[in-house]
Amino acid sequence: MSAEEADIVFGSSRIRLDKALLGKVKRYAELAGYSSTEEFITHALEKEIAHLEAAATEEEVKKRLKGLGYLS
Repeated sequence: MSAEEADIVFGSSRIRLDKALLGKVKRYAELAGYSSTEEFITHALEKEIAHLEAAATEEEVKKRLKGLGYLS
């Protein structure tokens, strides 16, 4: 893990986030009234997954992921 990364633990799983991103997550989780950063991250991921699941085809999913910068 580099100096610019931090680990977040979800149950028995661990993810690594950039420290700057984690700082934003903590700030907005608090501003939005979430009980924890984990709750905020879980909610954000659930919303994004639901958005992707609404895509009619695999090609549409790829297009959305590309638009979000996850695919090139």
